[in-house]
Amino acid sequence: MSQLNEYRKLLSNDIIKTCLRMQKDGINQGTSGNVSVRFENGMLITPSSMPYDTMKAENIVFVDENGKSEEGKRPSSEWRFHLSILKDNPDFNCVIHSHSIYSTVVSIMGVDYIPAIHYMIAVAGGKIIPCAEYATYGTEELCNNISKAMKGYKACIMKNHGLVVSDSTIEKAYGVLVEVENISREFVELSKIGKYNVLSDEDMDIILKKFGNYGLNAQK
Repeated sequence: MSQLNEYRKLLSNDIIKTCLRMQKDGINQGTSGNVSVRFENGMLITPSSMPYDTMKAENIVFVDENGKSEEGKRPSSEWRFHLSILKDNPDFNCVIHSHSIYSTVVSIMGVDYIPAIHYMIAVAGGKIIPCAEYATYGTEELCNNISKAMKGYKACIMKNHGLVVSDSTIEKAYGVLVEVENISREFVELSKIGKYNVLSDEDMDIILKKFGNYGLNAQK
């Protein structure tokens, strides 16, 4: 096996492990959600409609920079926004999309963003967690909505859909995913009360400066 093929197999197995981890952690169910990583002049991404626990490395699909997938394989229906995010953000090498419960609840609440209810919101890259406008899954319109909402951020909530996050590694992206889901849960609970404190822009400027390169230390 060539060095490139070995590397592809390693990345493919990392994708599968992440999918299984999401299932184990209760973040995704069934075949919902998808994961991609940058590879060569495109990306590797989970196949369409395949249960996580049956995936093999050879099932992971390569999609090139022009959106052409390898022959005989069908990528996730959401491949367009995965590729778009990676093209828009050279520093991002992984995209994870989930239908995690609380982020999805927020996506249905009709809000344009989650405000700075906790300083850990800075994990997503800014002072809020933005929500992208709704569009049918798998469409170019959804790609455009996500690109607009996610500019300058590592995460955005897709209205009436779910959550998408991105970062330099799978481990870091997964860390963002978990934090945003936790913050979403806090926001949902606070919304039941109807009154809560929001950190000021000045407070968040300090936090963002302190965070700097905040993230998991994993190099993988």
